[in-house]
Amino acid sequence: MFPDLNHLIPELKDANPRFRALFTRHQNLDREITDLEYIDGRGPCDKDKVAAMKREKLKIKDELYQIMRHAARQPQH
Repeated sequence: MFPDLNHLIPELKDANPRFRALFTRHQNLDREITDLEYIDGRGPCDKDKVAAMKREKLKIKDELYQIMRHAARQPQH
């Protein structure tokens, strides 16, 4: 997702409930979008729904990135 910050994901999933919930939601949306986009290989059955899900996924990704950037700036113990 963020190559320079991926090393933080396991720690944040353990230590930060908000991050864990967002990360899980992002993964679930990714699977749902893929499923909707490839039903019978004909493209999304509900383009508006897929577009809304993609917008939500992008907002979540932005928040995940902010949490990760903040964690990266914190001194290591």
